[in-house]
Amino acid sequence: MDLLYSNILPLGTSENQKTTIDCFSEYIAISESLQIAVGYVSCASLEELERLVDEYGIKYICVIIGMYYFDGMPENSYHTAMRINDKWQNNNIGEIRIVKTFKYHGKAYCFYGADNEPFSAIIGSANLGFIKPEAANRRQYEFSAAINEKSNCKEISDFIERLKAPVCSVNIKDVTDMTLIREENTSLSNIENVNRVPDTQVDLYYQHKTTVSFELPIKVPAYNERFLDDKKHYIKSNINVCYAAPRSERKSRDWFETQLTVSKKVREETPGYPEYKVPFFVITDDGYWFKAHTTSQGNKQFSAMGDELILGRWIKGRLAAAGLVTPVNDTQADTDHRGMITKEMLNAYGCNSLVLTKTDIKSLDSDGSELDVWILSFEAAEKE
Repeated sequence: MDLLYSNILPLGTSENQKTTIDCFSEYIAISESLQIAVGYVSCASLEELERLVDEYGIKYICVIIGMYYFDGMPENSYHTAMRINDKWQNNNIGEIRIVKTFKYHGKAYCFYGADNEPFSAIIGSANLGFIKPEAANRRQYEFSAAINEKSNCKEISDFIERLKAPVCSVNIKDVTDMTLIREENTSLSNIENVNRVPDTQVDLYYQHKTTVSFELPIKVPAYNERFLDDKKHYIKSNINVCYAAPRSERKSRDWFETQLTVSKKVREETPGYPEYKVPFFVITDDGYWFKAHTTSQGNKQFSAMGDELILGRWIKGRLAAAGLVTPVNDTQADTDHRGMITKEMLNAYGCNSLVLTKTDIKSLDSDGSELDVWILSFEAAEKE
């Protein structure tokens, strides 16, 4: 057995001491298979593990996560885990599992050779996040042990196999009742014309909803439709308008640019749709407050006032915070359209439309006029 340390001052490693990450990197590089059982993971560590599995041609990988079924799982880690699980299962190399029977808080990493026998293991304090430190855990000290004795490695391997059994854990895609913890959408932080309100105020407006409500579908292509000629209308308007031809030869459209075009059917199916260019306040389900209006012929364009990127920052920012898409710096350079919002992303998020609902509350504008307040939600299940 060898003790493993973190190299964090003032407890930096000495000449003969090895860090947990150095040992992990050494073992995975010579492994054929790998099994991991931890309490928690992070989005970054899952993506790093995915990269290492590809780089070293790992033939079998299983990650068992032990705490989220009872504590709730951050949505970005969940969606990343779902994507990687699908990839590993489709490639027949492994899976990601969730412990459902009890809270599992152990940390065990078991490495296997070509004979499918474990040759080394790591146990100790380190959750998966140690392989890709972020700000939250960069100075988190881990103390672990590398196990090389054959009998001990076999015992650790047997324990992981027992934890992997259906009586203890299931594949993450089969978990339908685990709470997802919404990540904060930082894309609207410090944006002019947008204010943040406390949850108590959001709840207050939900208590004053009226029956005047409109569902606004988000029109997007399926992933394999991103380049089809007959689907070009998906990038001429709505949420993916940023991929339309740039307004300037030198400057791409901003990835957050969004045009929310509301169909005539939606506008006419229920009386009370917002009038043309009459401003109103919007409070979102996650506590953002801004002013909006409807424009264009037949008041079909729904947009925030003062900044055409606000709605895009809110919608796409939510998807990015959930780990379903990565914001694109230059849309014209994104020739693979990896930043394009697709049906698969919305399905994974659990919602493919916005809901705009009028309240019976009015609020004073800066000029003293009273404006209606509407709730804008982007949730799989609306609050009651």
